[in-house]
Amino acid sequence: MDRTQIHLLATSNRTASQRSLLSERINKLVQALSDGVYEREGTIKLCLLAALSGESVFLLGPPGIAKSLIAKRLIQAFDNSHYFEYLMTRFSTPEEVFGPLSIQELKDNGRYVRLTDGYLPTAQVVFLDEIWKAGPAILNTLLTVVNEKTFKNGNDIEPVPMRLLISASNELPDEDSGLEALYDRMLVRVFVNRIQNKQNFRAMLTVGTQQEAVIPEGLAIKDEEYQLWLQELEQLSLTDSMFEKLYQLKSMLEAKENAAGEAGDDMYVSDRRWKKAVKLLKASAYFNGRDDINSLDLLLLQDCLWNSPQSRVVVRECISNFAIQHAYDQTSIQQEVELQQAKMTDFDNEIIKQYAMVLSAETERTLRRKNIYQYALSDAKKYKVATSSDLVKLILLQSNMSVSESDSGDSRWVYVPYKELEQIIRDGGGDAYGFVNKKTTLCRFRLEVDHKQHLVIKDIANRSIPIALATEQGFKQEILNDWHGVAEQMTKELKGISFNLHQSRSDFHSSLPHNFLDKDLPLMIESSLQDLDTLIESVLELSELALSKVVRLNEAFE
Repeated sequence: MDRTQIHLLATSNRTASQRSLLSERINKLVQALSDGVYEREGTIKLCLLAALSGESVFLLGPPGIAKSLIAKRLIQAFDNSHYFEYLMTRFSTPEEVFGPLSIQELKDNGRYVRLTDGYLPTAQVVFLDEIWKAGPAILNTLLTVVNEKTFKNGNDIEPVPMRLLISASNELPDEDSGLEALYDRMLVRVFVNRIQNKQNFRAMLTVGTQQEAVIPEGLAIKDEEYQLWLQELEQLSLTDSMFEKLYQLKSMLEAKENAAGEAGDDMYVSDRRWKKAVKLLKASAYFNGRDDINSLDLLLLQDCLWNSPQSRVVVRECISNFAIQHAYDQTSIQQEVELQQAKMTDFDNEIIKQYAMVLSAETERTLRRKNIYQYALSDAKKYKVATSSDLVKLILLQSNMSVSESDSGDSRWVYVPYKELEQIIRDGGGDAYGFVNKKTTLCRFRLEVDHKQHLVIKDIANRSIPIALATEQGFKQEILNDWHGVAEQMTKELKGISFNLHQSRSDFHSSLPHNFLDKDLPLMIESSLQDLDTLIESVLELSELALSKVVRLNEAFE
């Protein structure tokens, strides 16, 4: 490794280390901002993420649930910043939000210039309560501020330092009110409910909540840091694989929208909001210490893509389904496992088709009309076990839990007397006494004829196991070789699937903890991956049993 490579590696390591420290810092900042604000940590997380990506937030919920407190806490995330708060009414005027007109400027120069100091155009964090009650003059100006982060003051265009706009209401804008454009620009949308947990409710009543959080030294974000972070997070990429997942999620939502017909109109998501959402996802990746958006970041869209309480339910359901089915390729992995299961079933059926004892039946001409079964035993190979002779060997063609209570483990074959087997075949079932595998302990077996007219033996779980008769012809080696190859290939493919699942689990675990996502969805993903792991292990065990069975068939037919 030359000096240039060493330098690049060291730079990369420093960057990764810095990103990790930044992620830890943001997590501590969230904890400090949330301290004492009961059941609002998730909302504060999302509001901070919106601020870090320069996006706006809409809080929907009844009055008196600490919406303004959330905004006041958020201003403390930024060092030396200004906060503006206003409760909108239908009588609110632009002067109350954007600042009064300068009488002096109007007198001296005849210019309409507002004195904006201390008002919205000079604030970093803005909270506008009951926003939909504001008049058109305020809302139209606000739309420009949100869009362009500028404010037209007289003939001048002034930059607006606003990092976060939190708007709130207990209702949504009326249809055809002309407010759709402003509502569409409020990317993060959170339903804030009353305190639900009994202990949290008690603490709120008895301990109370401080308006201001205690922010430890060094956590508050400086202006130069904020500007640098905005530039750097824009460099993060949406990889091709992650774009495919995002598009898959988009398709799932649009399928729900189309299925709902006219009722699906409130599920419409504009291209503009998708684009703004990607910026939020980049911020999530950046402040979690990563270079790329990953699947967990996509789950944040559950708070970006709804328009109404009804569509919120549908969106969250879609995101949950995406999380447990597609976020880490769970469905595709399961389909691959199911394909191998189908191959295994076909493999078992082929062995049974080739060697199972299929009896023929004739109906006896009596009043009882009893079936008389037949099977050619003339080619049966004869065996001797201990002092018993004239025995025939029946090979079990499927895995089992043993065919005798006095034996344990997978039974491979049994020996029964030739004459007893003849009678059992004729009667269509019955009990036989004989030996299991290479043991000399006498056991009792139950044999029956199944619906396919296969002669079967019952294992201790009362499952029917097809059997084959060992003959003088033995086992065809070329068939054994073919089956051995099929069984080996199935095991190999399952191990490949298991490796892919291991990679998915590794990707998932390396993304934790996530600074902005609640625990519910990651727990659901963990459970889905664990279920897949259990499924693969069980199917892999069956494939290895199938391989072992093929290897043992040659011995069984000796």
